Amino acid sequence: MKTFKDSLKGLRQTLRQAAPPAVAPQPAAPEEPDFRQLFRDAKPLKTDGRHHHERPKPKPRPRKPSQGAALHAAACQEILQHQIGWFEPQELPQQFARPGMPSATLKRLRQGNWPVCAQLDLHGYTRHQAQDALALFIHRVRQRGQCVKVIHGKGFGSPQGEPVLKKLVRSWLQHHPDVLAFCEAETGGGAGSLLVLLRRPAHGEIRDEG
Repeated sequence: MKTFKDSLKGLRQTLRQAAPPAVAPQPAAPEEPDFRQLFRDAKPLKTDGRHHHERPKPKPRPRKPSQGAALHAAACQEILQHQIGWFEPQELPQQFARPGMPSATLKRLRQGNWPVCAQLDLHGYTRHQAQDALALFIHRVRQRGQCVKVIHGKGFGSPQGEPVLKKLVRSWLQHHPDVLAFCEAETGGGAGSLLVLLRRPAHGEIRDEG
């Protein structure tokens, strides 16, 4: 009898191990609401009766590259030009002609082919005052004519013992986009003044006589 009970106990343990684990019942998935029922109170909009122009289709050719890079380069160049003058140039050019100008430009400028329409005297100016005054002078005087005289002095009274504005003015003029050429004036100043040939204003440029 004891052997039978032991056999029955072992059979129960075997059945328990073989039985699959109980699975918890999964909640039923909610039913998807009906779209028409949800929006049964919505009313369609009335047409406005206007003609809506369709946008043209893009051209098959690729667009031209953006001018953003060119504008950025121009802005950097303008900043660079404005900063010229913080450092004194080593060279002291007596004359200058922008690349592409005719070979006889300097000779004609020196001979007075273009009449002087205005002049600027920079005696007594600091380097920063002189730079601002020169830039404003060129901007305004281009509406009057092409040739101007800039008097920077010979630098004999400079505290540094050597000419400062004489070097700086010539460097500024070389980097100014509206300056085509310059040379030392043979009369009325000599090495202390320059005859400057300016670019003609483009058609449609805003006049500034202030």
